[in-house]
Amino acid sequence: MMGEKLAQEVRSVIEQRRAYWLGSARLGSARLFSGFELDSVRKKKGREEGTEEEEEEDTQNEEVRREIDTRSERLGLGFAVELGLGFPTMQPLQQQQHHHQRSSTAGAAAAAAAGAGASPPVRRRCEGTAMGAITLDLRPGFGIGPFNLGMPICEAFAQVEHQPNIYDVVHVKYLDEEPLKLDIVISFPDHGFHLRFDPWSQRLRLIEIYDVKRLQMRYAKNLIGGSSTLATFAAVYDLFGPTFPGIYDKQRGIYTLFYPGLSFAFPIPTQYANIFSNGEVLAELPLEFPDGTTPVACRVSVYDSSSDSKVGVGSLMNKASVPPLPAGSLYMEEVHAKLGEELWFTVGGQHIPFGSSPQDVWTELGRPCGVHQKQVDQMVIHSASDPRPRTTLCGDYFYNYFSRGLDILFDGQTHKIKKFVLHTNFPGHSDFNSYMKCNFVIYDTEIEGTRQPGSTSKNCITPSTKWEQVKEILGDGGRAAIQTQGSMNNPFGSTFVYGYQNVAFEVMKNGYIATVTLFQS
Repeated sequence: MMGEKLAQEVRSVIEQRRAYWLGSARLGSARLFSGFELDSVRKKKGREEGTEEEEEEDTQNEEVRREIDTRSERLGLGFAVELGLGFPTMQPLQQQQHHHQRSSTAGAAAAAAAGAGASPPVRRRCEGTAMGAITLDLRPGFGIGPFNLGMPICEAFAQVEHQPNIYDVVHVKYLDEEPLKLDIVISFPDHGFHLRFDPWSQRLRLIEIYDVKRLQMRYAKNLIGGSSTLATFAAVYDLFGPTFPGIYDKQRGIYTLFYPGLSFAFPIPTQYANIFSNGEVLAELPLEFPDGTTPVACRVSVYDSSSDSKVGVGSLMNKASVPPLPAGSLYMEEVHAKLGEELWFTVGGQHIPFGSSPQDVWTELGRPCGVHQKQVDQMVIHSASDPRPRTTLCGDYFYNYFSRGLDILFDGQTHKIKKFVLHTNFPGHSDFNSYMKCNFVIYDTEIEGTRQPGSTSKNCITPSTKWEQVKEILGDGGRAAIQTQGSMNNPFGSTFVYGYQNVAFEVMKNGYIATVTLFQS
């Protein structure tokens, strides 16, 4: 049994999460979900008959559906986020229902969640309706349009939100049961391309244009792709110049041509497959087939060119890696949390102990992204001896450092740090995209001593540590306090809060940690 003080700490964590959702327009994923709707991912089998364009998309996007949809269905639930009018409602991946209705009542709920002064959600088209073609600048090895290789996922979402009239139908795909196993994918079905983010660093590693007829690209003032400028082998070769012979995938019937940071995949008709053997080109490049036709690109991949990897379809897709971070970058900085003592930021070298003042924090971390006053603890009713008046707000307040995945709670009377809240930013949690991921390392100095940057042990807890491993390190946490905000406010369901001395964990249903709250017992 947990002591009364520790139980109050756990209840306080629950109250904090509720305050985040209801009390701030920036928090509680209002930033992500205002004007978004969760929808089921369409699957080829069992779906109602669609248009020829939808069937063509299914054919050209077969690799993605095999990797995301099929494996997600086998391993656990997955979800897609689609921009639309209304607050998010959840549908599991297994349900093969596809709808486009938007609820005005839900839209009002989203506006309320974002704050009284927030503008109403932008009405967006339903997927499949008419949309003018767009043109994006193609930058081999660097990105396409506003999306740069290596950018954090939150920056990609920001680009989407800044241009709602262009990116108005968006799917977010991930593996719910094992979010670190497959890429997080942001897909733009109306424009025929998607972004693949490394699940651990949450940085963009690969851009794939899977329907070249839907997206026109601009390179060196020349256009290629789209419905008016077909990306034929001859056109690609003429625009990008000569290169080494590509690779032929006999199983898929795909010939891939490689340039630094860029590749084009061309389907080869079976009657002409005999010009290839063992993945090596024996004849001339397929600029033109014997019947006078030329192959048209079915997929374009943009990836980091700093390595010599050749990235294409199938197994070649996994060779795309995230570009290295620039020297001194604070993104994914290791933050060492010494239980009951302090936070240590290993790149900048800052030490922030419990009891520090707001001035200390400003000096070490700079100005906070936001300041949020804590609501009164709604759980104090369970403590009959508590003399505090039941007011709407208490004096405690948070400093929110969204770019560091960190909240700092100050005591309203002493103005000293009393708690730290660290965020993992996993998809499937209500705070997803409100914070960048905090790359924390939690350990007890009495057991582990002082750790060096980059060094961990089996007794350290990181964002990748699952709850079963935490229990092996810290012991059984006892019964969990259940954190729920209701299906209208939180489509992802309840989480569970477990308390230990100096630390409490908010755990999602898949066993991964959502937040960590540090305090002094």
